[in-house]
Amino acid sequence: MSDKKIIAVVGATGSQGGGVARAVLGDPASGFAVRALTRDPGSEAARELAARGAQVVAADLDDPGSLRAALDGAHGAFFVTDFWAHLSVEREQAQARALARAAADAGVRHAVWSTLPDTRVDIPLDDDRLPVLAGRYTTPHFDGKAEANGFFTDAGVPTTFLETTFYFENLLGPMAPVRQDDGTLAVTLPMAGHRIAGIATEDIGRVAYGVLKHPELIGRTVAVSGDHLTGAEIAAHLTEALGEPVAYRPQSLADFRAVAGDEFANTFGYYQFAEQTILAARDFAAIRALDPDLEDFPAWLARNKDRFGS
Repeated sequence: MSDKKIIAVVGATGSQGGGVARAVLGDPASGFAVRALTRDPGSEAARELAARGAQVVAADLDDPGSLRAALDGAHGAFFVTDFWAHLSVEREQAQARALARAAADAGVRHAVWSTLPDTRVDIPLDDDRLPVLAGRYTTPHFDGKAEANGFFTDAGVPTTFLETTFYFENLLGPMAPVRQDDGTLAVTLPMAGHRIAGIATEDIGRVAYGVLKHPELIGRTVAVSGDHLTGAEIAAHLTEALGEPVAYRPQSLADFRAVAGDEFANTFGYYQFAEQTILAARDFAAIRALDPDLEDFPAWLARNKDRFGS
């Protein structure tokens, strides 16, 4: 490992970080070694990374000292925080500040920060289409991450901002097709006829790895997606992949809000109302240059169709 540049990966046993670790470990000619940061080095996922050649170290986003020690000697780093683990913008931003300070102190040469756009740019707080949340946000888990971008810039950390989006994997979980009373399948999304930018989580990792090989991207934002789809197109692709009809049932934001709550409802409101801004920020050719294996939705479905329930 000593002759390779170390890439420290936060959340290496999770979706995004795991994708980064696998991308680097899967390329023996990369010139990089993986240092996997995790709260539980004894977990099965951590042991699997170690078996593939990663150095696994204990680090906790709520413990700045552990982060500084884990980043010592790292050339590059992938940073991600998980709002959904605690539902607190304040805690997530404290974690991001700790990452920025630790990276600056350790002299990290290139950091990739997994972030999201500030939804208030397109939907200001006085826009009555969506309610204001937590006193100053349109979509807290988006806006809080966007605010955290400045922590890395202010700390002098050479950073590329990786702007993520809707995961295809959501369609295996909370938004999976549901069998109706008449026996047919339907996918319900609060998107009306708008397109949503989606991506496989594995591609987020591969793009991040691609970014780390291109220091000229420091200071820039790289917005990612693998496909742009309406709900009807999602249903049509599901129909083909699953071998039976899947209907699209658009849901109003009001009905979705009653079931899923304000945070999720405002997220999909943003996806609807800022559709053109979101899609225009994403250049498939540029993304594919960083990740030649980028999957569109049909390709992802072909690989994952057996994971859908009966």
